[in-house]
Amino acid sequence: MSIFESIPRENLLVTETISISTSVNGTEHALDVEPRTLLVHLLRDELGLTGTHIGCETGQCGACTVQLNGAAVKSCMVLAAQADRQEITTIEGVAAQGSLHPIQQAFWEEHGIQCGYCTPGVIMSSLSLIASNPDPSEDDIRHALEGNICRCTGYHNIVIAVREAAARIARGDRPQSIR
Repeated sequence: MSIFESIPRENLLVTETISISTSVNGTEHALDVEPRTLLVHLLRDELGLTGTHIGCETGQCGACTVQLNGAAVKSCMVLAAQADRQEITTIEGVAAQGSLHPIQQAFWEEHGIQCGYCTPGVIMSSLSLIASNPDPSEDDIRHALEGNICRCTGYHNIVIAVREAAARIARGDRPQSIR
């Protein structure tokens, strides 16, 4: 008999929810979440925003990186309840549907993408970096991306793509249509 078999089943179920309201990619959402719900699961499972990937679920890989009030955060380390009355941006909110943000265009053109699994998190971290440092050096970029693991590229082309994206954003380049 395990320890859980001796506890009445109703004591094991979480039935309490917390009401939160949050803005995700500019859209307001009022949601009821369990206190233990992670932001990554809210985004993927409740809102269907699957561009935010689940990798390690321990905050090590960065695949789940989103922006919370403009700062890059690992959504597997943030409770959904902590996003109450906050502004969240995911990879889906970076550019309007049918277009690429200058950073996405730079990643495409500079081959900063391989398998693509880490790419949304890397882009979200890079956007936070560029917002705080419009002309990042290679060292700045590598430091900002220390929390994002890519097993495909060796980061060389990612760094080139981030520098190109910073230049495009500084020039005021607009999103480009992909149609």
